Amino acid sequence: MNLKRIVVCALAAALVASGVFGPACAAETAPLKGRMTLYTSQPERDVTKLIAAFNERHPDVAVDVFRSGTEEVVSKVRAEHKVRSVLADVLLVADSVTFESLKEDGMLLPYDSPETRGIPEEYLDKDRTYAGTKIISTGIIYNTGKVKEPPVSFADLAKSEYKDAIIMPSPLYSGAAAYNLGVMTRTEGLGWEFYEALKANNVRVEKGNGAILTAVVAGEKACGLVVDFMTVRSKRDGAPVEFVYPLEGSPAVTEPIGILKTTEVPELAKAFVDFVLSAEGQKVAAEMGYTPVKDGVEAPEGLKSVGEIKSMVYDIAVLKEAREAEKARFSAMFQ
Repeated sequence: MNLKRIVVCALAAALVASGVFGPACAAETAPLKGRMTLYTSQPERDVTKLIAAFNERHPDVAVDVFRSGTEEVVSKVRAEHKVRSVLADVLLVADSVTFESLKEDGMLLPYDSPETRGIPEEYLDKDRTYAGTKIISTGIIYNTGKVKEPPVSFADLAKSEYKDAIIMPSPLYSGAAAYNLGVMTRTEGLGWEFYEALKANNVRVEKGNGAILTAVVAGEKACGLVVDFMTVRSKRDGAPVEFVYPLEGSPAVTEPIGILKTTEVPELAKAFVDFVLSAEGQKVAAEMGYTPVKDGVEAPEGLKSVGEIKSMVYDIAVLKEAREAEKARFSAMFQ
C-alpha cells in the first residue's frame, strides 16, 4: 500500500469512528475467522449447500449445525436460555410466529442488515430482529398414479373419496404446520371443521414434511399437505407427484433468520445473515428449489413467484398468542 493510500484509509477510519461515514477501505480489512453455530429446521442437504456457499465467501469461518424440526429446535434454544448457556449464534427456522415469541422474551439481537434492501417490508420484522429468507407455501401433493381427478382446494380433502388417503405434518413438530394450523382454522370455508373432517377421513399425522413426501411418493397415501419446494424437487428427480396451489390460497412461511442476543461472535453471525439475505444467497435458495424473498431473484421452475402466490395470512400477534392453545387442541383431537 502506498503512502497516499495509507493516509486516505487512516482518514476514512477516523470518520467511521466518529460516525460520519460508513465502513471504508473494505479491501484492507482482515478476513473473518472463527467458529459459529447455526440452529435450523432446514433439510440437511440444503443447510449443507448453504454453508458451502457461505464458505466460498468466508472460507475461514466454521459453521457448526444443530438440525431438527422447528418446535424441537426452539425447545432446545429455550432450555439453553433457561440455564444461561445458549450455544446457538444464528437461528433459521420456519415461521415468524416463532421469532415473535423469542423476540418478546428478549432473546434476539436487533440487526438491520444492509442486505434487506429489495426484500418486501411485510417479510421483515419492524425492529429488525429477524428477516424472512424465502417463501415456502403449503399446498396439496398427490401421487399421479393414485389420483385420477386431482383436488383443487383444501376443502376437497374433506370429501369421502379421500378417506384413508391423506397424510399431513404435525404442528407439534413442524413450525410450518403450526403456522398453517393457526391460519387455516381462521380461514373462511376451512376452520377447525376442516381438521375435524380430515380426522373423519382417517388422516395420518406424521412428524414433518419429509415423512409426508416419502409416503405420497411411495404410494402409501394418495395425497397430503406439504410444502411446495419438496414436491417440485421430488418431481424433478422423477417421482410421480404433482403440487396444487389450493383455491383458498396457501399458508406461507418465510423461514426467517435471526441472531441470538447471547452470541459471542456477533461479527460472524451478522456476516452469515448478510450472506443469506444477499442476492448471492438468494440465488442459492433458488437453486435449492425455493421461491426467493428478494426482488430481482427468479423463482425456480415449477414454483410461483412471490407476486403470483395467493397467500393465506393472519395477524402475527394473534397467532403467537393462540399457538400453544391451538397445539393442545390439535393434540387432543388427534391423540
